[in-house]
Order: sequence, then C-alpha cells, then structure tokens
Amino acid sequence: MRRLPIYFLVDVSESMVGDPVEQVQDGIATIVKALRADPYALETVFVSVIAFAGKAKKLTPLLELTQFYPPKLPVGGGTSLGNALAFLMDDVEASVQKTTAEAKGDWKPIVFLFTDGNPTDEYQAAFDRWNRGYRRRASLVVVSLGDNANLNIFGKITENVLALKSTDAASFRQFFKWVTASIKTSSVSVREAGSDELQLAPIQDDALVKIDLDKYLPAKIDDNFAVILAKCQTTERHYLIKYQHELRSYRLVGAFPVDSSYFELAEGRQAVGKVNTSRLQGFPACPCCGNQYGFSTCSCGGIHCGSESRVQTCPWCGQQAEYGLGGGDLDVARTRG
Repeated sequence: MRRLPIYFLVDVSESMVGDPVEQVQDGIATIVKALRADPYALETVFVSVIAFAGKAKKLTPLLELTQFYPPKLPVGGGTSLGNALAFLMDDVEASVQKTTAEAKGDWKPIVFLFTDGNPTDEYQAAFDRWNRGYRRRASLVVVSLGDNANLNIFGKITENVLALKSTDAASFRQFFKWVTASIKTSSVSVREAGSDELQLAPIQDDALVKIDLDKYLPAKIDDNFAVILAKCQTTERHYLIKYQHELRSYRLVGAFPVDSSYFELAEGRQAVGKVNTSRLQGFPACPCCGNQYGFSTCSCGGIHCGSESRVQTCPWCGQQAEYGLGGGDLDVARTRG
C-alpha cells in the first residue's frame, strides 16, 4: 500500500508555552479524528509528529490513523529551525519508502511546520540541503502563528507560507479545519488522480492568509548588473555569474566563486527577479571546476555548470536528467545585484 505521509513539525519553544502549544495539541487531535471518518484518508494517510525547540524530537513515528494517538507536546528552550529541518530530512530518508524497480514507493510527504518565532540557530546549511535534495521530494507548508515570525526566512524553503493573524481559540479552530480539508483533498488526489502534487484547500476565512512573498518582500534590483547565483555540479560550491548592462542587453563580465559568507551577508532571498536569456551576451566556464558549460539550467530553475555527459545531476535539487543544447529563450532567476 502506498502511504501519504503527513508530518507535523511543531515549534515548542518557550514562546509557545501556554495557549499556543495547547491549541496546536488539541488541533492535531481534531484533525486525526476528522480524518478517521474519511475513507480516502483512512486508506492512505500516515501521521508523524516532530517537536523542536533547541533540539528536535520525534514524538510519534509515521502511523496509520487507526493507530495514531496525539502526543502531549513538551516545551523546550530555543528555536533551532536548522536542527528541526535536518531532523525531518533524516526521518524522511529513513521512514518514507522510495520507488524501486519492484514496487512504487510512498506518495510525496506533506509537512506542516507551525512556528510563532524566528530561528535561533545557524540554519543556512539545512536550508541548502533541503533545497538541493528534498524540496522537490516533499511539500512544505509553513504557518506563522501570530505576527512575530520573519516570513522572509521561510520564503527561502517554500512558496507556501501562511500566517494565522490571531491566536485565539476560534482562529485556531478555523485553521485546523483548513489543514484537515487540505489533507483530505490531497488524499483524494492520490487515490483518484494518482497525483501527489500538493492540493491545499481554499482559504475562506480572514484569520488565515497566504503570504504573497513578492508583495510582502518587495525586491529592489540593481539594473546596472544582472547577477545570477549558480552552483558547481562537481564541487557543489556556489558561484556568481556577473553581467553588466549595455544598451538593451547585458554583457558577460565573468563568473566568480563565493563561500558561505555570501549567504551571511545577503539581504533576504537571493533570487528575487527574472532576466531573459536573450538579453545575456556570453556564457562562462565554471570557475570552481573548469567545466566548459558554466550556465546550464534544470527544470527546478537552478543554474549550474554542466559537462559533456548526456545524463547529469542537478546540484540544486538532486534529480538526474538528460541534458542537451537548448533552443529558444527562457527567464532565469537573478539576484538583487
């Protein structure tokens, strides 16, 4: 049987103490009770709860609905989002069945991350690992409980960032009804349509809003340059491809390797705009490994270096594909410059 894994990744830091953590605990119980009455969910949904503060802990493994009993949520010190994401990825690797030549694996996991604050640890390495190897393998929905979280941070790992405007009991009830409806919709999708793409229920209550990250974080771009963040397929190091504006196009200046300090000093999300390749004059070799093709693109949108091999692996998302010389123009992500 192919399972639909549902993870609840719950912030249980000190700021969640009191009503918030109790509301989340009661909400998970309400969701499971409702899902048990749904025949599609009953056949496919398996639920796991991971709590995190300064450290992460699995409170329940992936269990079918009939065996799942909501755990009591603890409270701890700190909000180590990087640790939590790393813990989640390790568990997905160990617990979610992969497709093999003999059998199809589980459906794409859905992760609901509940938090009311901001990370207190160094999270960039975990974010890089997530974006490189797990972002396409799992669907992540981040829900900010209240208005204290820095939504810019979560926009780096998912397009699905929501905010619960109020943390009163009525708002939580409406929110968990929406989570339940989203899980039901996804379970129907996998059973009837055979699709494991995320199917979120419509948001019909003002208490919960989906954040338009482009409007919430208006991006100012230096149009004197078009700078593109790329990644070396061989070494997995990052590099910048720099173009300078000339008339209606951009002329290649060069490609330059960068280290982790680039992300420490970067303002918000790195990719904040688009530039069409028809406006780019010249393409570099990779400054990290010397590959002749320093400007290849994957279906995930990541720019990376390439070789002459027919089958290559994208260093951003980890998928293998056949590469060749592309025809036509396309929009690619650019940084602020």
